[in-house]
Amino acid sequence: MKNNKFLSFLCILVYAFLFLPLIIIAVTAFGGESYIAFPPKSFSVKWFLNIFNSETFMKTLGTSLKVSFTATIIALVLGVPAAYSLSRFEFKGKGILKNFFFSPVIIPGIVVGFSLFQFIIIKLRLPIMASLLIGHTIVIIPYIIRVIGSSLEGFDYAIEEAAMSLGASKIETFFKVVFPNITSGVIAAFMLAFINSFNDVPVSIFLTGPGVSTLPISMMSYVEYNYDPTVSALSVLLMIMTIVVMYVVEKTLGLSYFSK
Repeated sequence: MKNNKFLSFLCILVYAFLFLPLIIIAVTAFGGESYIAFPPKSFSVKWFLNIFNSETFMKTLGTSLKVSFTATIIALVLGVPAAYSLSRFEFKGKGILKNFFFSPVIIPGIVVGFSLFQFIIIKLRLPIMASLLIGHTIVIIPYIIRVIGSSLEGFDYAIEEAAMSLGASKIETFFKVVFPNITSGVIAAFMLAFINSFNDVPVSIFLTGPGVSTLPISMMSYVEYNYDPTVSALSVLLMIMTIVVMYVVEKTLGLSYFSK
């Protein structure tokens, strides 16, 4: 009984550590003062209106959504075949290749961002949007490979063999048998990759330039010079957007499928 109480107490501490900052942000977003105060002395929604009146936030939001969505699609196109090959075939250097794909996660983001800056911006002189797409794709592709690879490892290879023995080609087997059975993993990988791309700062800060920025960087720049609750209000909107997406996925697909 004592152990159970101790574990319950630890769980409460962990949840408090995770959720109290979010609660504080949500409360301060509705403060009427021109500075962040907790608890707020008055109530106001003007900071939410301030977001939509800010051309910088609206423009960078559009850039972040565009870059994150496009980079995630590219990462899926590259990551699904890579995950399939790593899970189904045995070849020399497989372990090294796996480590190479996961290296953007292992190496600190600042190092990855600076390396990409030196190669893509300085040497190749690519446009900023193209650089952002390449950088974000490199950063999120390990999540695609890891999640989809887990789904493929849980899928019985005998079903594929049965399909091929009945005359289906490898490509037909993949799209008609394998892919429909790993759809939940693909959706989970898409969500995880998209969120990580959208929230990325270390890589984006090196690859952005004049006239092109992402929302997280704009939020950091705003906080540097302003201390009003606008960023808190924007954080609340982003949290609501994430909750809505998760709710829609739960109702249409079911998050329980992601653990399979």
